[in-house]
Amino acid sequence: MLEIVAAHGAEQVSMTADPVTGLRAIVAIHSTVLGPSLGGTRFRTYDSEDEALTDVLRLARGMTYKHAVCGNDLGGGKAVIIGDPARLRSDEFIRTYARFIDRLEGRYLTAEDVGTTQADMDLIRTVSPYVTGVSERLGGSGDPSPATAWGVLHALYAVGERLWGDASLAGRHIAVSGVGKVGRALVDHLVDAGARVTIADVRDDLAAEVAQSSGAEVVSATDVHKVRCDVFSPCALGAVLNERTIPELQCDAVCGCANNQLAGEEDGERLSSRGVLYAPDFVVNAGGVINIAQERGPDGYGHDRAWDRIAGIGATISRVFALADEHAITPAEAADRLAEERLDAAAAAAASQPS
Repeated sequence: MLEIVAAHGAEQVSMTADPVTGLRAIVAIHSTVLGPSLGGTRFRTYDSEDEALTDVLRLARGMTYKHAVCGNDLGGGKAVIIGDPARLRSDEFIRTYARFIDRLEGRYLTAEDVGTTQADMDLIRTVSPYVTGVSERLGGSGDPSPATAWGVLHALYAVGERLWGDASLAGRHIAVSGVGKVGRALVDHLVDAGARVTIADVRDDLAAEVAQSSGAEVVSATDVHKVRCDVFSPCALGAVLNERTIPELQCDAVCGCANNQLAGEEDGERLSSRGVLYAPDFVVNAGGVINIAQERGPDGYGHDRAWDRIAGIGATISRVFALADEHAITPAEAADRLAEERLDAAAAAAASQPS
């Protein structure tokens, strides 16, 4: 287990197990160079604790890079709760988890993620102040999903400008894989923008519901990446771009909100070799954390201020593409380089301060 931690370069990993509630959770803090670590709590079943640890470490690193690129003064952290939320979740279970978060004394700030809810965040707030994205009635920014979808839309505008010299999505065909809260909000934006939309989800009933309300076409979740379209938009779980799926793509670009879309670093090269433009996921999906970061400002949360910053994701994606062209590297490598430049500058500034 220590080898797994060392391989991902985390600053700190904390674990807890509570025999009364059945809570088993891991918090990974990848970096606090830019500020306290912030990232959501994922609640799902894993095949093993090693799998859960690998997932949380990878996600925490992604949060470090996401905050760095989008300009947040926050570090990268993530948490996972191991188990089936439908079976385990109770008020006492969430309060026990909140006490675990509280013991980290602010080095990690949690938020909503896959398997957790806004109600969970509100309940955590009754125990610990180290939670973000609580409901607006508690002074928070609310559900981060609309903000994330807003950022993906502006990333798609940048993709359109790069590919076709026109940011308009009217008449463009977008295939969206996963129509949960973010994917569904994105579909609504795309329909409003005049795009043709194909959707898929592992939950057939949800896909049918979204199709009925939006007019989107439905395909199977196993085949959506094969759809001939302008842009494939992964909005479910990660590692969907890999040695098997990349040769099956029939799109000009990939731009979606799922975390860790590339199964491995070599998959960025595979996409480039196929002539598929990749908009790096941690840049595209930063809208949620940009929105949440506004809660920490001196004036508190402001929706319009947050939405203006989120729209800037389009400019950041364009900057990534330009850097990739300049250095003859992939967009994934260019995004990493932008993040690392900011992290290195912050680390150097901290080292120069008198002790």
